[in-house]
Amino acid sequence: MAETPPYLPWVPYFVLLITTTLISIPESHSQQSPAYLGFVTNATEFPAEDYYDYIIVGGGTAGCPLAATLSERYRVLVLERGGIPFGNPNLMTQDGFLNTLIEVDAYESPAQSFTSEDGVPNARGRVLGGSSAINAGFYSRADRDFYEKSGINWDLKLVNQSYEWVENAIVFRPELKNWQSAVRDGLLEAGIDPYNGFSLDHVVGTKIGGSTFDSSGTRHSAADLLNYGNPLNINVVVHASVERVILASSTVYSNSKQSAIGVVFRDRIGHYHHAMVRERGEVLLCAGALGTPQLLLLSGIGSRPYLASWGIPVAHHLPYVGQFLYDNPRNGISIVPPAPLDHSLIQVAGITTSGTYLEAASNIVPFASPARPIFIRSPGSSVYLTVATLMEKIIGPLSTGSLRLASIDVRVNPIVRFNYFSNPDDLEKCVNGTRKIADVLNSRAMEDFKFHQWFGGREFRYVGAALPTDQSSDVEMGEFCRRTVSTIWHYHGGCLVGKVVDQNLKVIGIDALRAVDGSTFTVSPGTNPQATLLMMGRFFGKKLLRERTR
Repeated sequence: MAETPPYLPWVPYFVLLITTTLISIPESHSQQSPAYLGFVTNATEFPAEDYYDYIIVGGGTAGCPLAATLSERYRVLVLERGGIPFGNPNLMTQDGFLNTLIEVDAYESPAQSFTSEDGVPNARGRVLGGSSAINAGFYSRADRDFYEKSGINWDLKLVNQSYEWVENAIVFRPELKNWQSAVRDGLLEAGIDPYNGFSLDHVVGTKIGGSTFDSSGTRHSAADLLNYGNPLNINVVVHASVERVILASSTVYSNSKQSAIGVVFRDRIGHYHHAMVRERGEVLLCAGALGTPQLLLLSGIGSRPYLASWGIPVAHHLPYVGQFLYDNPRNGISIVPPAPLDHSLIQVAGITTSGTYLEAASNIVPFASPARPIFIRSPGSSVYLTVATLMEKIIGPLSTGSLRLASIDVRVNPIVRFNYFSNPDDLEKCVNGTRKIADVLNSRAMEDFKFHQWFGGREFRYVGAALPTDQSSDVEMGEFCRRTVSTIWHYHGGCLVGKVVDQNLKVIGIDALRAVDGSTFTVSPGTNPQATLLMMGRFFGKKLLRERTR
């Protein structure tokens, strides 16, 4: 295994194998101030109580487009536990991806780290824009099967219109350079065809996907979509930690169901605030696959025996809150090329029919020893190591985990377990994917990334584990999958349709409360969920506007 930089001993190994760089980002990087800053305030400035038509908990990938859409006609409040991304050079440029992931602060860093009980490090967004402000920027629509499998009541015409609204605002065509171009050619040589060129659709074969980084490398996130909101109707409050949903007996229906009437949140200095909904208003949870089930539990919505064990008053017995949590396992290899590569985040995808997707990245990371010829020196005499990564993500998965509370403090990460490869079908898909990685490595397109040996021949130099020598062995390949499993940050579930919410995302048994985020997904939609979540926010915003006019 390659040496970990001694001055970064805390960096999880999976971070060093992916799409990043630790080169300093110039502080002089400038960008025009976004319009949404005009209606963003700090939670400390919020009154003790205020009233809105819609309260959105979580200004993330789905929450921001949802808020912008609803503000067309209604007064909307967005409560975001993090700060704003604008002005943070690590967040706003693709070169700052790794720095963002390794910035560790208990309650302030934009990427809140957590490690699942499986032992796999992970991260979740804690900033306006959510995980769309800390991710690798890859944009690709959901596969067609998703709309049927999800159980959500989709209107496909509105789905397409919602995608287009997002894409016109924040999606760009990336320019392929050396590593991404070689991987594209290698995928085709490995039989992942046809070649579909640049496409935002999910299509079998090899394609170039969209990116939320523009040609200058500047990030665009869900937060940018707030610029399309009505500034007279929208209020975005940052550093607001929502602690629970306020429930009361419904006066609208005769069945005495509980109804969401507002939320309680705390600002940075510990003061409490109440945000309340007006008549016919709703609380919309957009806090993600970890935050939404956690908040439901803290609000007394969940398994009665479990809530009782924490001393949380039970408002509604809903046993599957926090259950059926999934994460797509990622496996792959990283190599050191004989010549430096351009930095690239994920741009090319190989969509197979055997249950896996293949993607790639190239990056530059600091390294300790200048002894070998594979290192390059910067003008400032720092030593860097160029790393190229090829990875696979399984479709699915079928292995299911769960979430439970670690504390009644909402700022503390819940405890999660994903149970990677507990379903043998997932392991079989991983074996198929790693064999496809081997096929790409054996392609002509990869020859330039091998080193010449002293006694003839050429070979790759690996950072970390190489693929097993006997790639025909299911046992060895399966062991490789288990031993090298990491995340691609596409966890989902915890509030599944039919178990926690209905097909319109209303929390079962509670009025005026919905979950509009990836916690409702049984499957991760296609190669990457970002596009679908952005669409989902716009889609349900338009859907709610239609409902209110009936």
